[in-house]
Amino acid sequence: MQSSVSSNTPTLIPSMGINGGSNHTLLWLVPTLTGSHRPLPSTNPPTTFSTALQLFLLGGMGKRRDMAGEHTLLSTEIVNRGVEASGPDAGSPTFSVRVRRRLPDFLQSVNLNAEVGSLTREALWRKVWEETSYNLATVLAFFGVLAFTVAVYFMSKPRPIYLVDFACYRPSDDLKVSNEEFVELARKSGKFDEESLAFQSRILKNSGIGDESYVPRSIFSPGNCATMKEGRAEASMAMFGALDELFDKCRVRPKDVGVLVVNCSLFNPTPSLSAMIVNHYKMRGNILSYNLGGMGCSAGVVALDLARDMLQANPSSYAVVVSTEAVSFTWYAGCNRSMLIPNCFFRMGCSAVLLSNRRRDFRRAKYRLEHIVRTHKGADERSFRCVYQEEDQQRIKGLSISRDLMEVGGHALKANITTLGPLVLPFSEQLLFFATLLYRHLFPKPTTTTTTTTKPYIPDYKLAFEHFCIHAASKAVLDALQTNLELEDRHMEASRAALHRFGNTSSSSIWYELAYLEAKGRVRRGDRVWQIAFGSGFKCNSAVWKAMRRVRRLSTNSPWLDCADRYPVGL
Repeated sequence: MQSSVSSNTPTLIPSMGINGGSNHTLLWLVPTLTGSHRPLPSTNPPTTFSTALQLFLLGGMGKRRDMAGEHTLLSTEIVNRGVEASGPDAGSPTFSVRVRRRLPDFLQSVNLNAEVGSLTREALWRKVWEETSYNLATVLAFFGVLAFTVAVYFMSKPRPIYLVDFACYRPSDDLKVSNEEFVELARKSGKFDEESLAFQSRILKNSGIGDESYVPRSIFSPGNCATMKEGRAEASMAMFGALDELFDKCRVRPKDVGVLVVNCSLFNPTPSLSAMIVNHYKMRGNILSYNLGGMGCSAGVVALDLARDMLQANPSSYAVVVSTEAVSFTWYAGCNRSMLIPNCFFRMGCSAVLLSNRRRDFRRAKYRLEHIVRTHKGADERSFRCVYQEEDQQRIKGLSISRDLMEVGGHALKANITTLGPLVLPFSEQLLFFATLLYRHLFPKPTTTTTTTTKPYIPDYKLAFEHFCIHAASKAVLDALQTNLELEDRHMEASRAALHRFGNTSSSSIWYELAYLEAKGRVRRGDRVWQIAFGSGFKCNSAVWKAMRRVRRLSTNSPWLDCADRYPVGL
């Protein structure tokens, strides 16, 4: 009996999940087999129905060559129906195949072949280079940006300012005047009464000035009135003497100087003193020349600040700073006591300083400029008028010194060191000062007639500097500064020695003091020097230097050449 098979087109329908949703399994409905249940004859080896069905499904998908791989990914479930004669499965023989997709087997799906082991060294390096190499344009752009950033950093960074050397003018011995001779010459001039002479004698006795200071004798001549000719002669003698020594010590030609700054308070001729120097040394035509006048004894630091700014704007340049004062124009021939005081203190002197921003001067430079701090109290009327040039009742011109000078100077000093302190003091001193200030502010003590206010904490500036060059104005000023700053006698030695030997040389006094320290061989590499000066306005200015090397020998032209061994003399 021959069997007949009726086939229908296979239909793909989704299988429903537990709650009616799709569970991503496929239910294949295959053709229904009808006819006898006897097996059909076949010449092929017997094959189970399930295996044949799997081959059929895989072949229909066109992946017979990947049957083993797909078998691992597909799980079949065959449901037979109609194989029973009775019961729920009775009927025509049908079957359905449920195919579920399983998770892949990681070990079978991943090929863990090691390619590196099969590469040669050259191939390995080639592969690494290909993986890490950048585009040439990207590399060039990166280095271009890096070079630009470095260039901007170094261009914006302030250039170091070096002090190559300095010179202090020492007048000839025929200009030496002792204190007794000073009073006698003033008496012979016929310009002072006995009361004025006695007052000047008392001032000189307590001034701290010795018997070897220098004064132009022309001021004592009867009927003398300071003339422009005498002023130019005095200024030329002092300035050219200091500059000749400076150019000789530094082996620098005057034409090599690019910046010139001259300061002199009371003598301001036309053409200026700076023009006199340019004319005398035949300096180059494009030199940057400046002349500062009327700025008092602190003008030397002001001139340094101006020269520093000019060197920052002009690379590879030399700057010369000249500080002097014409004593003949500070001389007062009257009887006003406040104007007689400058007669007793001001003496001849001049300093010349060579600054450089050339890096090749690093080895031969003596000092490097660290800080300049300037304080101006001119907004206060008392400060503005404490040092004032005017005429007396007889219309005689003179420089008046107010009684408020010490108090005004104290306020200016406080403001200056408050600004300077954070730049130079160690952190421990700054913290202690701040804590003391905060404590005084939070817990003020009530003051009565019997109690006095507690003294504020003064930072220990001896921890910040090894040497002090304080403007040698007078013995009283130096005593007050030593007390306020709590300095020892050795710290004040240079200032007192300069005052005793040369008197008050105005803005150049701080350089005579530094020359004294060098003459004593006390300046060593790494030492810090504090120069502080006071002047009309009222101004208090500070300059901080760091020694680049040790000064081992005394210059043959040093102003202390034959007298340094005599100091200190119980000043």
